[in-house]
Amino acid sequence: MSPAPSQVLQCWTMDTPYAHLSPTMILDAIESIGLYPSGGLLALNSYENRVYQIEMDDGTFLVGKFYRPERWSNAAILEEHAFTLELEQAEISVVTPISIDEQTLFNHEDFRFSLFRRQGGHPPNLENEDDLEVLARTIGRMHALGRVQSFQHRRGLDVDTMGLASREFLLASPFIPPDIYQAYESTTEHLIDRIAPLFKDLPVQRIHGDCHMGNVLWRDDTPHFVDFDDCVTGPAIQDLWMLLSGERAEQTYQLGIILDAYQEFCEFEVATINLIEPLRTLRIMHHAAWIGRRWQDPAFPLAFPFFEDVRYWSEHLLSLREQMAILDDPPLTYM
Repeated sequence: MSPAPSQVLQCWTMDTPYAHLSPTMILDAIESIGLYPSGGLLALNSYENRVYQIEMDDGTFLVGKFYRPERWSNAAILEEHAFTLELEQAEISVVTPISIDEQTLFNHEDFRFSLFRRQGGHPPNLENEDDLEVLARTIGRMHALGRVQSFQHRRGLDVDTMGLASREFLLASPFIPPDIYQAYESTTEHLIDRIAPLFKDLPVQRIHGDCHMGNVLWRDDTPHFVDFDDCVTGPAIQDLWMLLSGERAEQTYQLGIILDAYQEFCEFEVATINLIEPLRTLRIMHHAAWIGRRWQDPAFPLAFPFFEDVRYWSEHLLSLREQMAILDDPPLTYM
């Protein structure tokens, strides 16, 4: 049955955190740390945070990230920064925050922000085996360093956060159409029951966490990793499964290339291959809840206008049911 209106109101909060982030405030924020923009601003394709290309008075460009209020603590953001700086010191190509007076996180008015150098490039070509090997080697190097120590302030990638909390939020929200509600409720319950046991006693470490190809810029035969905003403690396979594409036979072949290259720098727990489809399932569930949680941010209805359509929810339910069937198949193999 559908939730009562009071349950909806308790779970679905109004949130317009960037209402007062004007161009003038952005430029004032940059000047407050002793830098001088020319006035040129270009909003980049980011929803969770607000990210801008900023032209400086000397003609160079920086990228400014204004963090979503109340999402991360200062300690968690600084831990993200420290991780990227560790990677940079190990000569792994990542885009790191600019340090000014030994600080990488700044405050202006009600906003926290950081600055980064502008990195050019294009998404990698995953159909090119050489590029796939380079990507896997780089992630292997990243993970080898990621195991040296643990995050203390950043969240873990787990079923409760990605799956259960997403399900509970959406069931208490006004978004799921009544005709789909019960089917969504039962399907997601079965999925979580199926997936949860696989995440017990996992080897976990510091990982990028959101390693889709929009967060990798390829230039001069080198992958440059950006946007560590979702770096978490989680299984290594989370940063690898999004390199796979195509049918099962193609994915099996790609997985062999990836793991052979990855293990030149970092050991891999082969048993965690069985997490690929569970992780994909959790990502599907979490993505829908993420849009719903941010719906009062005007950027989200503009970017995801289909979210309130019955068709979207029908297709979302279908994708979850397809994942249920895929979970019955044996996992990919690696020899």
